[in-house]
Amino acid sequence: MEKDFAEERTPGREAYAAIDIGSNAVRLLIKELECYEDGPRFNKVLLLRVPLRLGFDVFAEGKISEKREKDMVRLMKCYRQLMKIYDVVDYRACATSAMRDAANGPQIISKVEKKTGIRIEIIDGQEEARMIYNNHLENMKGRKGNFMYVDVGGGSTEINLLADGELVCSRSYNIGTVRMLNNAVEESEKARIKRDMKDLAVSYPGINIIGSGGNINKLFKLVKGRDRRYPRMTVASLRELYDELKEMSVEERMEAYALKPDRADVIVPAGDIFITVAEITGAQYIYVPVIGLADGIIDSLYMKRAAEYETGS
Repeated sequence: MEKDFAEERTPGREAYAAIDIGSNAVRLLIKELECYEDGPRFNKVLLLRVPLRLGFDVFAEGKISEKREKDMVRLMKCYRQLMKIYDVVDYRACATSAMRDAANGPQIISKVEKKTGIRIEIIDGQEEARMIYNNHLENMKGRKGNFMYVDVGGGSTEINLLADGELVCSRSYNIGTVRMLNNAVEESEKARIKRDMKDLAVSYPGINIIGSGGNINKLFKLVKGRDRRYPRMTVASLRELYDELKEMSVEERMEAYALKPDRADVIVPAGDIFITVAEITGAQYIYVPVIGLADGIIDSLYMKRAAEYETGS
């Protein structure tokens, strides 16, 4: 086994890494901690996204294919070397919906660790949801109003509701873009999210939606009614864009909007999910501050390390 990252780092540098193994893509995010007069801040130094598309195997066949398993091992070897190059002191690799559902998920994780040294954790939907909002929770302290974080992935949708800066509920639904493309979403799950959104809208009126995930970031860049003063768009403008996109073929979307193939197919079901949640809750705007699971992972790593420094452990 190779030396731990912390033993090999360059003195004075402190970088953290997150590996987000989703149903559509596998991301590596590396941020470096820098100190300023107003306190420490993270600066992004590397973000890679590789569309392994694990969910297309899992939601159709129930397991990850041998080809994608081999690709996973190759990718983790690359990510490990990149973390060494960037002097990463700590990392966390988290697998979400596709790996949760894969019959051979635990065996693949064991093989990856044996061949690459990368330890992968399968996290449940609740933990995934918590990590997505955790790195923005401090910014919401004291903020009045009802804010719903909605993160749409390939296999699941995570929803967190904050009322006046306090977390009210955190829920996960097996509804995601890759599941929808594979017709693998249970009708009972569709009914559950609609029922929950109606109940929350009654109890917490005036909900504002904060969107996260690669698809909402791309939709925000493409939409016509974007508010240039704030990172937000109207739900009506998103609906207009969605109606255009859903009438196009994948190839037409790629050409008209310069989309990659692995974005051109999932962007429509993603828009569908966001619009459904927004219209049921009565939200007029969707804020898009470019947040995601990987950011939450890195923030949790830093907070854990900071706590260890304070206690001397």
